[in-house]
Amino acid sequence: MTKLSRLALPAALLSCGPALAHHAMGGVQPSTALQSVISGLAHPVIGIDHLAFVVLAGLASLRQGRILAGPAAFALACVAGCALMLAGVALPFAELAITGSVLLLGVMLAGGTALARLPLLPVLGFFGLFHGWAYGASMIGAQTGNIAAYMAGFAIIQTAIGAGTALLARRLRSDAAAIAARERLAAALCAGVGAALLIETAEAMIFA
Repeated sequence: MTKLSRLALPAALLSCGPALAHHAMGGVQPSTALQSVISGLAHPVIGIDHLAFVVLAGLASLRQGRILAGPAAFALACVAGCALMLAGVALPFAELAITGSVLLLGVMLAGGTALARLPLLPVLGFFGLFHGWAYGASMIGAQTGNIAAYMAGFAIIQTAIGAGTALLARRLRSDAAAIAARERLAAALCAGVGAALLIETAEAMIFA
């Protein structure tokens, strides 16, 4: 594997912009089921904070041998979080929780020492509520069918990216018991993304 290919994923993460609602729809709420699915597929991919966490969730799931269960637990929790937003339930400090989740999991993966003791599924589920809650803001006032299509879109793409990341990392490993340098690098860069966004979010809250 070349050095360039090892850096491809982190570089892609760093090139993304902050997550905003409905990039795929040009800022307009989707009006059909197809548009809703497309928006759901796009939102976690375009938002750097969400994408970074999904990648980290995949790597963490690989470390604990939960290649499918980890990403699926996160995706299902995102659906629940989205439903909470649409039901009018407020989650305090959601943006801080989202950016903080990227920093926390990135640091743990880069270090590798405490990850074995991490209750992975509950942690992914907890943070998934906040990520999904943020997604829900994009669909306030939408029809029930469109909301369901949107949820299906982001659940499918997040599970695919998380599990795909884990499978790719496992395939590229020369030693299944070793922590590959490329995984540490990806985790460290994701942690850096989380730290930068956390600081930005905190500053916005303080000086608002």
